[in-house]
Amino acid sequence: MTSIHYRSALELAGLIRSGDLSPVELMEETLKRIESVNRDLNAFVALRREEAMEEARVLGERLAAGGDPGPLAGIPVGVKDLEDVEGMVTSFGSTAYRNNRAREDSVQVARLRRAGAIVVGKTNTPEFGFTGFTRNRLYGVTRNPWNMDRTPGGSSGGAAAAVASGMVPLATGSDAGGSIRIPASYSGCFGIKPTFGRIPFGPAPLLPMTRTWTLGPLTRTVADAALYLDCAAGYDPADPASLPGPRVSFLRSLEDPLPELRIGFSPTLGYARVQGEVMTLVEKAAGSFEQMGHRVEIWEGELPDVSGAWSHLMNLELFGLIRRDLDRIRPELGHTLLRSLNTAPSLSVNDLLRIQEVRTRLNRVLWEYFDGFDLLLTPTIPTVAFAAKGPPPAEIDGHPIPLLGAVAFTYPFNLSGHPAATIRAGLTESGLPVGLQIVGPMHGDDLVLRAARAYERSYPWNETWPEI
Repeated sequence: MTSIHYRSALELAGLIRSGDLSPVELMEETLKRIESVNRDLNAFVALRREEAMEEARVLGERLAAGGDPGPLAGIPVGVKDLEDVEGMVTSFGSTAYRNNRAREDSVQVARLRRAGAIVVGKTNTPEFGFTGFTRNRLYGVTRNPWNMDRTPGGSSGGAAAAVASGMVPLATGSDAGGSIRIPASYSGCFGIKPTFGRIPFGPAPLLPMTRTWTLGPLTRTVADAALYLDCAAGYDPADPASLPGPRVSFLRSLEDPLPELRIGFSPTLGYARVQGEVMTLVEKAAGSFEQMGHRVEIWEGELPDVSGAWSHLMNLELFGLIRRDLDRIRPELGHTLLRSLNTAPSLSVNDLLRIQEVRTRLNRVLWEYFDGFDLLLTPTIPTVAFAAKGPPPAEIDGHPIPLLGAVAFTYPFNLSGHPAATIRAGLTESGLPVGLQIVGPMHGDDLVLRAARAYERSYPWNETWPEI
């Protein structure tokens, strides 16, 4: 029997609803697990032990009285430390915000809690989520449960480590350039960056400017991610760019049989370099879709170079968020982050127009691509997880790569807004996970989830987790 620590949220919620497991028992086991393994991984950086236990007791009483516990009945959830939980510090992984206590829940957190979830605590993130590995001066380094010398990725690295190590079945993530998919790939989890606007942001002091940042889950099963989206998706006035809720449940749609799909596989997107062992596993995973009855062919096209445009937008977004505090907190910020922030005020109108031209070219390529294909498959990340303290690799198999070459497959789809998920393609000989990225057409989140679920059923991957 699967250990309670590795059971899915869907299964645990069913056990709670049936009375075979109480919310208090689950929370006690969760806190024991965190106490046991978190000291080595540093996935959670703050806990709400007493509050979580009290909420579990209240939920148990409501169940005993015949009340509805909600679809996430008593499920423990970790919240990334870029997002507000009422009464907890949102530090953004920065010493400058170590005392920044939130007055209310974010929209996403509030919706998960209304659905019955119980927030256990905050998970670690690099400073302002600005790197693909998780280390900051406030809380230190987060480690990968598959190999503690390696990173779980970033910026949702604490979330991925918490899920992969069996601390919680669900954790919130955010993704502006791969920050859900990178750690999900490195940590062997499932992660999805939904279509831009699927889950609302806010409340926030400044509305998102760049249309790149998305919210989404890290889970151990595809069905748990679909359940999470059912609970968190839908319009909210705090985020005027947010989309209406889905007409059909993402979870229920997983049961719909897939038609024969035409799927393109791009090993490089026309520019990327990939580790040999990673490519072998990804090619095998992509070929599995053909064995499932779909048409898979190599896409010979390429995406335009969007690295500069994306980088400028990231710098602009963060500058906008902290501009009022910047002079005061500048001495506490990391040097690399400061260099990026210093470029934002000098962006001209012509710079912004050039960025929009790049975005328009990218949109044209993908618009034409999805006229002929249903899905796009790529490696999620070109390498296996690197050292926990960094830096990211500067070469692959002896060949130098550019700065963003280590995350070459993720950030273009933040600039385009398309839904993209990662599912485990396999483990290397050294036991490190490798991810396959599944990209769908705009608003095709359900198709991405259904394809991932079909792969999960045909080639089960989530029965193996690290021993800690």
